[in-house]
Amino acid sequence: MSKIRAVVVDPNVSGRLALDDVDAPTPAANEAVVRVTAISLNRGEVRRSTTAEAGWRPGWDLAGTVETPALDNSGPAQGARVVGFLRSGAWGELVSVPTHSLAELPPSVSFAQAATLPVAGLTAYHALLKGGSLLNRPVLITGASGGVGNFAIQLARLSGAQVIAHIRRPEYESFVKDAGAHSVVIGEDVSAASEYGPYHLILESVGGNVLGCAFNLLAQDGAIVLFGTSGGNEVTFNAQRFYSTGGASLYGFILFHELQRESAAVGLKRLANLVESGQLHPHIDLEADWTQVADIAQKLLDRHFPGKAVLHVTN
Repeated sequence: MSKIRAVVVDPNVSGRLALDDVDAPTPAANEAVVRVTAISLNRGEVRRSTTAEAGWRPGWDLAGTVETPALDNSGPAQGARVVGFLRSGAWGELVSVPTHSLAELPPSVSFAQAATLPVAGLTAYHALLKGGSLLNRPVLITGASGGVGNFAIQLARLSGAQVIAHIRRPEYESFVKDAGAHSVVIGEDVSAASEYGPYHLILESVGGNVLGCAFNLLAQDGAIVLFGTSGGNEVTFNAQRFYSTGGASLYGFILFHELQRESAAVGLKRLANLVESGQLHPHIDLEADWTQVADIAQKLLDRHFPGKAVLHVTN
C-alpha cells in the first residue's frame, strides 16, 4: 500500500481539517506500524491546525492494532491491541510509532477508552507526580472540567488527596463531583478555594487572574504545576507573599519534556491497567466518525462539551 488516508490541514476547506491521501509510513527499526482504530482530539493540536501550513498532519493520541512489529524486536507483537502517542501525525489509517510510546491494552479496555489516555491521561499523571505523596494532602485542580482535569481529579483521589476542583461554569459542577472532587469552587475567581487550603499541590491550566490568585493559596513547600493558560498569558501576583510562604515553587510543565524522563509506554500501561480494574473512568462526551473531524475540532475549541471527543477511523 503506497498511500493511506490521514487527517491533514487544508486551508481551502471549512475548519481547515480534511481527509486526504498521504504516503504510507516507512518505519524506523524501533517503530511498529499500527492500524489505527480510534483517535482523540486535544485543544493544543487543534489550535495549531488553525494556523499550520497546508499538508501538516495533526494528531497525538491513537489506539489500534499492531500490523507490523518493530524490526528491532522491541515492543508489542503483530496483532497486539495498543495505545500510542506521537508528536504529530497520529490521525491516519496506518502510523509508525516508536515502541517506547506504545503500550499493550488489557482485553477489557476499548479502543475508544484507550484513545483518551495519551495526552490528557499522561499530563494528569505526570503533573500529579510533582507533588510526591498526596495522601491526605489538599490538591487544587483548576480548569477541572477538561479532559486533563477529569483524569487529574480521579488520579488525585486514588492517591488519597483531598481534591478541590475549580470550574468556571456552574453546569459542570456535577461532572467534576462525579469524577471524585471533594469540593468545588465555581467562577472566574479562584480565591474562594482558600477555604480548603493552603495547598500542597495546585494543577493550573487557566493562567491570568486564576494563576495570580493561586500563588497566594500555596502551603509551605507547596507547588504550582502550570500546563496551560486558557484564561490569559499575563499574570500579576503578590511576589512578597509568594516567597515569604517558604519553599513554594512554580513548575512549567510540557508533556514532551516529561516523556524524556519516563517513556510514554510506562505511564500508558499504568493508566490502561487502572481502566481495566475499574479505578479510572475515561469520560467520553462525544464519539463520531473521523470524517467529521473538522466539525468536532471546532466544537472542542468552542467548549461545547467537557471531557473528551473520540473519533473512529473507518475504511
